[in-house]
Amino acid sequence: MSLTLAPMTAEQLARLRGGLEQSYGEDLAEARGLSPEAARAEAASQIARLLPDGVATPGALLRVALVDGVEVGWIWTALPDADRPGTAWIHNIEVHSAHRGRGHARRMIQLAEAELAGLGVGQLGLNVFGRNTVAKRLYDGLGFRVTAQQMSKPLPPS
Repeated sequence: MSLTLAPMTAEQLARLRGGLEQSYGEDLAEARGLSPEAARAEAASQIARLLPDGVATPGALLRVALVDGVEVGWIWTALPDADRPGTAWIHNIEVHSAHRGRGHARRMIQLAEAELAGLGVGQLGLNVFGRNTVAKRLYDGLGFRVTAQQMSKPLPPS
């Protein structure tokens, strides 16, 4: 039982995109204090901007993770660009709920790293929301280090 990554099809992206917009919207709502509606709209807008041509978007590497032919999750990385020269970026990684806790996310990242290294990329970055302690432990264990940190504090009403 070994995990492999395969290029995502347009049909797979269409199926997965709604869940991505929903979950990213929930994270944005909490992190930025947006209404659920505004956060979902912002998530959809960002995704549309980053994937204007869907799976055919230049520089976007969308991969589904398969174990024995069964889709267990997916990962979206982007090649370095003018905003991040020399650094590829993980935009999203998701293990479907029925397949969590089996090391699939770790293996997806390792396989993505190998693919990126083969393309001559020297660094991989990502963003993780503060409340996502499971992901932070995973990234720490894979050697990611904090390069910037945003912090906030609620203020009492005046």
